[in-house]
Amino acid sequence: MHKPTPVTPDAPAATGAPLLTQEWLDLAFVHWAVEPAAVAGLMPRGTVPDTHDGLTYVGLVAFRMHRVGWFRLPGLPYFGSFPETNVRLYSVDAHGRRGVVFRSMDASRLVPVLMGRFVFRLPYLWSRMSVRSAGDTVTYTSSRRWPGPRGAYSRITVRTGERVPEPTALEYFLTARWGLHNAFFGGTAYLPNHHPRWPLYRAELVTCDENLVAAAGVPAPTGAPASVLYSPGVRVRLGRPARPAALSPLGP
Repeated sequence: MHKPTPVTPDAPAATGAPLLTQEWLDLAFVHWAVEPAAVAGLMPRGTVPDTHDGLTYVGLVAFRMHRVGWFRLPGLPYFGSFPETNVRLYSVDAHGRRGVVFRSMDASRLVPVLMGRFVFRLPYLWSRMSVRSAGDTVTYTSSRRWPGPRGAYSRITVRTGERVPEPTALEYFLTARWGLHNAFFGGTAYLPNHHPRWPLYRAELVTCDENLVAAAGVPAPTGAPASVLYSPGVRVRLGRPARPAALSPLGP
């Protein structure tokens, strides 16, 4: 097991020719602390919970996916643009690559849900969803259609505040994630991403009524979140997946 790579606000080396391009817009990052032992069994093979000061985190991240495109083709205006809300955990593999593990990915377009489930083996779910802005607040709603549990829901409202001039170490840990780990055809794959540094804003959690975290098999939050942030978004390039075992070692 190699030492985890440092958390950096800027992406590592570019991913080369992109597999996918997309924009992530109007993001609300809501995070609660979790004991690593409580989620260790939810990690893909070859990964363990990534920790900050002895704790790991569960994130509820709501946003608008915009113009998903394959390779260097233009992004799709309809099928490539939709609301999405993810429940995610934080992972590190044997080569020290830090990433996220998605436990659920609710999205409002059925075709991308099917592509995500059957091509990438990601836990996409089809839901009725909306993202609405009013002044300095943004409200994200979700109600699950398929495959279930039907009716799993979230309603999140955040009020945006001042721009974050220099994120804390925890804020970098929660947002500067440059890949994902996912079970993939009997093994575990690592899918890198590359995007500009996050523009982050402090945010107040006005409303949070949800059961998506518990529906994803993660202990339900019982207290105030450890971190609430908002970002207007970034443009993203996703590289080709690789099995962690095939990656070059990153040092002792």
